[in-house]
Amino acid sequence: MELFINGLANVLQPYCLVLMIVGTIIGIIFGAIPGLSSVMAIALFLPMTYGMDPAIAMGLLLALYIGSVSGGLISAILLKIPGTPSSVATCFDGHPMLEHGEGIKALGTGVVFSFLGTIFSVVVLIFLAPQIAKGALAFGPHEYFSLSVFALCLIATLSSGSMVKGIFSGALGLVFATVGIAPVNAVQRFTFGSTDLSSGFDVLSVLIGLFAVSEIIKTAETAKKGENSSVAQISYKHIRGFGFTLKEFKSQLGNGFLASLIGTGIGILPGIGASTSNLVAYSAVKNHSKHPEKFGTGIMDGLVASESANNASIGGALIPLLTLGIPGDGVTAILLGAFMVHGIAPGPLLFSTQGQLVYDIFAALCVAAVLMLLIEFFGLRVFAKMLSVPKYILLPIVFVFCVVGAFALSGRMFDVWALLAFGIIGYIFTRFHVPQAPMVIGFILGSMTETNFLRALMLSGNSFSGFFTHPISALFLGCTVAYLIWTALKQNREKKAAAV
Repeated sequence: MELFINGLANVLQPYCLVLMIVGTIIGIIFGAIPGLSSVMAIALFLPMTYGMDPAIAMGLLLALYIGSVSGGLISAILLKIPGTPSSVATCFDGHPMLEHGEGIKALGTGVVFSFLGTIFSVVVLIFLAPQIAKGALAFGPHEYFSLSVFALCLIATLSSGSMVKGIFSGALGLVFATVGIAPVNAVQRFTFGSTDLSSGFDVLSVLIGLFAVSEIIKTAETAKKGENSSVAQISYKHIRGFGFTLKEFKSQLGNGFLASLIGTGIGILPGIGASTSNLVAYSAVKNHSKHPEKFGTGIMDGLVASESANNASIGGALIPLLTLGIPGDGVTAILLGAFMVHGIAPGPLLFSTQGQLVYDIFAALCVAAVLMLLIEFFGLRVFAKMLSVPKYILLPIVFVFCVVGAFALSGRMFDVWALLAFGIIGYIFTRFHVPQAPMVIGFILGSMTETNFLRALMLSGNSFSGFFTHPISALFLGCTVAYLIWTALKQNREKKAAAV
């Protein structure tokens, strides 16, 4: 509790608080405007955190994260277009509520239960993460290598309908991670005589290129002048509070708890995330309801399920990142990049060596959730107007920020060219339905996987037996093989069923 109170004091300093307010506002904008995303927002602002204290930098990035996940509900309700994949299920009941004249009630419900879902997952994170970290202290090189392999396979198979495409994406990320000087014997690899390549690709160029630039190219394909959807107008007259009564709020607490539980659990699993949790929670609440036939016609239950779950996945996704140093999706991969930029190594030792920073992060999550609740509700009129900004004006501005951010890494044009190259690769991936997340996570985990593999061999006298004689390592490798076989059989059955 003392560490948490100190964390609150650090986060509530004027400079940090102002940055978090700005981050929350920009995150909501990125979440509300279709075509922009959480990943793009955080990748864009990561270079700006270079000179900041780590606690302040993480506060800004987490405010962007929470704001952007919740911001998707604005366009989902007003335009019936999910601002982010995590708000798909919000459209099902949010827009029909608007059509029934309950627009402010829909927006208020979404905002409040986004806040409650976030707080629920943060509480789980605070109590669960230290316990997992204690257990992870027993991990050595063998265990970390096997865990990395398991995480890569899990992400590769869950992030795509095709296991082959997912594994290809992850393997390509590992290949790009080997460019430059080897971590143990300092041999130059795949440099082709270039001094720029000798230091490898910067993680920010890869992240911003794959997620931001590729998304800009993809959106630019379909964005034409005068193509924007019209934003529905909402009457704020005779509205009290968030638009719903205390009785209605109490009646939805059960649905909110169930959806938050599902969202947190799914968030912990690598490769799934908020884009899946909102749909799973919506289905679960619908199946649990006494009146499932009303879902999709404009009731609070569906809206509560979607918004509680997608925000609850935030705390869940941070559990493997902080305790094991394993990112579960694109956003946590960028947050891992942020830790690396500031010289911080996430993992079980983080809780003992930099315990105050961990609780600064916990406090920042709570403060960002409160800021999101207040800013999103009271600024709805402004955010609604943002939806009418034409994409042919918005996208070039975002692209300029991407290029400036890449160049600011080290003042080299090489990083800009790398940014564009990875942007093209990301665009090709989207065209052929190859998931991008496995490649990014493969790239980030590449060095950790290789280093622990070599260390494990050195400890075992160049024998591979250590990977199977260490119980935890053997468990992870066994789970990897079993999961790959199960996924292959499952996808084979689905193909046969589709062919019938």
